[in-house]
Amino acid sequence: MTTIPSQKIEHWRNEIDRVDEDLLRLFNERAHYAIEIGLEKRRLGLPIEVPEREAAIISEMIAHNHGPLDADAIKRLFEAVIGESRVAEQTMLEG
Repeated sequence: MTTIPSQKIEHWRNEIDRVDEDLLRLFNERAHYAIEIGLEKRRLGLPIEVPEREAAIISEMIAHNHGPLDADAIKRLFEAVIGESRVAEQTMLEG
Protein backbone atom coordinates (compact mmCIF):
# COMPACT_ATOMS: atom_id res chain seq x y z
CA MET A 1 0.00 0.00 0.00
CA THR A 2 1.38 3.38 -1.02
CA THR A 3 0.84 6.32 1.28
CA ILE A 4 0.65 9.88 0.06
CA PRO A 5 2.94 12.26 1.99
CA SER A 6 1.25 15.14 3.74
CA GLN A 7 1.40 18.60 2.20
CA LYS A 8 3.75 19.66 4.99
CA ILE A 9 6.18 16.84 4.14
CA GLU A 10 5.99 17.71 0.45
CA HIS A 11 6.66 21.36 1.26
CA TRP A 12 9.80 20.52 3.25
CA ARG A 13 10.98 18.05 0.61
CA ASN A 14 10.64 20.78 -2.01
CA GLU A 15 12.65 23.12 0.20
CA ILE A 16 15.36 20.46 0.58
CA ASP A 17 15.44 19.97 -3.20
CA ARG A 18 15.89 23.73 -3.67
CA VAL A 19 18.69 23.85 -1.10
CA ASP A 20 20.37 20.80 -2.66
CA GLU A 21 20.39 22.57 -6.04
CA ASP A 22 21.93 25.65 -4.38
CA LEU A 23 24.56 23.48 -2.68
CA LEU A 24 25.44 21.81 -5.97
CA ARG A 25 25.90 25.19 -7.64
CA LEU A 26 27.98 26.47 -4.70
CA PHE A 27 30.17 23.33 -4.54
CA ASN A 28 31.02 23.74 -8.22
CA GLU A 29 31.55 27.47 -7.85
CA ARG A 30 33.94 26.84 -4.96
CA ALA A 31 35.83 24.21 -6.97
CA HIS A 32 36.14 26.68 -9.86
CA TYR A 33 37.71 29.26 -7.54
CA ALA A 34 40.07 26.61 -6.12
CA ILE A 35 41.18 25.77 -9.67
CA GLU A 36 41.86 29.45 -10.38
CA ILE A 37 43.89 29.71 -7.16
CA GLY A 38 45.78 26.54 -8.11
CA LEU A 39 46.69 27.98 -11.50
CA GLU A 40 48.00 31.14 -9.84
CA LYS A 41 49.90 29.11 -7.23
CA ARG A 42 51.52 27.08 -10.00
CA ARG A 43 52.48 30.27 -11.83
CA LEU A 44 54.05 31.64 -8.64
CA GLY A 45 55.68 28.33 -7.65
CA LEU A 46 53.68 28.05 -4.43
CA PRO A 47 52.52 24.79 -2.83
CA ILE A 48 49.01 23.66 -3.68
CA GLU A 49 48.09 22.47 -0.20
CA VAL A 50 48.14 24.96 2.66
CA PRO A 51 46.99 23.08 5.78
CA GLU A 52 46.97 26.25 7.90
CA ARG A 53 44.51 27.89 5.49
CA GLU A 54 42.27 24.82 5.46
CA ALA A 55 42.30 24.67 9.28
CA ALA A 56 41.48 28.39 9.46
CA ILE A 57 38.50 27.94 7.10
CA ILE A 58 37.12 25.11 9.22
CA SER A 59 37.64 27.04 12.46
CA GLU A 60 35.90 30.08 11.00
CA MET A 61 32.92 28.03 9.81
CA ILE A 62 32.60 26.38 13.22
CA ALA A 63 32.70 29.81 14.87
CA HIS A 64 29.90 31.07 12.58
CA ASN A 65 27.77 27.96 12.99
CA HIS A 66 24.52 28.39 14.90
CA GLY A 67 23.24 24.84 14.44
CA PRO A 68 21.41 22.61 14.39
CA LEU A 69 24.53 20.86 13.07
CA ASP A 70 27.23 20.58 15.72
CA ALA A 71 30.89 21.54 15.38
CA ASP A 72 31.98 18.00 14.49
CA ALA A 73 29.44 17.84 11.66
CA ILE A 74 30.60 21.21 10.30
CA LYS A 75 34.22 20.05 10.50
CA ARG A 76 33.44 16.85 8.57
CA LEU A 77 31.40 18.68 5.93
CA PHE A 78 34.07 21.32 5.30
CA GLU A 79 36.87 18.74 5.28
CA ALA A 80 34.95 16.95 2.52
CA VAL A 81 34.25 20.14 0.56
CA ILE A 82 37.86 21.33 0.85
CA GLY A 83 39.16 17.88 -0.06
CA GLU A 84 36.98 17.64 -3.17
CA SER A 85 37.94 21.18 -4.21
CA ARG A 86 41.59 20.18 -3.84
CA VAL A 87 41.01 17.09 -6.02
CA ALA A 88 39.41 19.28 -8.73
CA GLU A 89 42.30 21.72 -8.45
CA GLN A 90 44.94 19.00 -8.76
CA THR A 91 43.11 17.30 -11.63
CA MET A 92 42.98 20.54 -13.59
CA LEU A 93 46.64 21.26 -12.94
CA GLU A 94 47.68 17.78 -14.09
CA GLY A 95 45.52 17.91 -17.20
